[in-house]
Amino acid sequence: MALATIPLCHMLNRCAHALARAVLAWALVPAAVQAQRNDDGLMRLQREIVRLSAISGGKVGVGVIHLESGRELFINADEPYPMASTYKVPIAVRLLTLVDSGKVRLDSMIAIKPSDLHPGSGTLTSLFDDPGVSLSVRNLLELMLLISDNSATDINLRTAGGGTAVNARLAALGISGISVNRPTVELIADAIGIRDLPPEDQRTLATFQRLASGISESAQRDAAKAFYNDRRDTATPRGMATLLRAIWERKTLGAESSALLLDIMRRCETGEARIKGLLPPGTTVMHKTGSLGIGVANDVGIVELPDNVGHIVVAVFVKESSKDAATQERTIAQIARAAYDYFLFK
Repeated sequence: MALATIPLCHMLNRCAHALARAVLAWALVPAAVQAQRNDDGLMRLQREIVRLSAISGGKVGVGVIHLESGRELFINADEPYPMASTYKVPIAVRLLTLVDSGKVRLDSMIAIKPSDLHPGSGTLTSLFDDPGVSLSVRNLLELMLLISDNSATDINLRTAGGGTAVNARLAALGISGISVNRPTVELIADAIGIRDLPPEDQRTLATFQRLASGISESAQRDAAKAFYNDRRDTATPRGMATLLRAIWERKTLGAESSALLLDIMRRCETGEARIKGLLPPGTTVMHKTGSLGIGVANDVGIVELPDNVGHIVVAVFVKESSKDAATQERTIAQIARAAYDYFLFK
């Protein structure tokens, strides 16, 4: 049919209907799912990750970036998730910034006081419960990242200037969506419902354990609910993925400190069933895990693809999960493998 034979009103109606269909199609895309709109394959990967997220029994946030091409996808990109021990990555960035500036030396020795021994992951509390022990900043950095030692972390956070200094460094780097606020001992206390911690210099592991043992189950549930509404010590998938990309691109630290941080993360000894869980044996993963026994499991890192295909940032956060830890970890592993396979073949 020739264009001249179509009434103008019909043309306008068709245009209006087409526009309405386009608007409707856009509205049906979940706001939580974001990707480059012209990449059909990436959209398929997103749909697969959304499907896998349901396994967790909780809320899942994901950030994936192919570092060499810049292609990226996010699930719940800007929703805050409790970082748990993944917040040790921005603490390390701030600490090594002080090393780069000459204000802190890696070989500086720090005395470990009884009040420095805190609950949770790591070995300092169980091995060094007597006074007279000193460790270097380098030792404490490795303990914090390799085995997620909480006592080492709180000493490092203090050396780095506290959460305010960490956040100021992130802001100076142009990285938003991450907030570091409390030492691990206070974070754990808030998560499980301890409300009357003694002053920092009077804290002991025995005191913490006594206070923890007196919390009722209902008080623990109330504490967990309040914890999930607390924006302190949280990160968005976009914020954490952006930080990892900046570390890889040597934008956060000098060359030597960047190499050190990535090397320690490569040797991380926790989370074998998370990002690394379903990847081919021998895959290089530079990562940091985080867990809280209230339905939180995280793993964030950089995965090296074979055959010079490049590297991908993978940041997966799980919160408010009703499933056991193994199921949460399986969710992270399957999401990481889906991203690995997609970028390996694309």
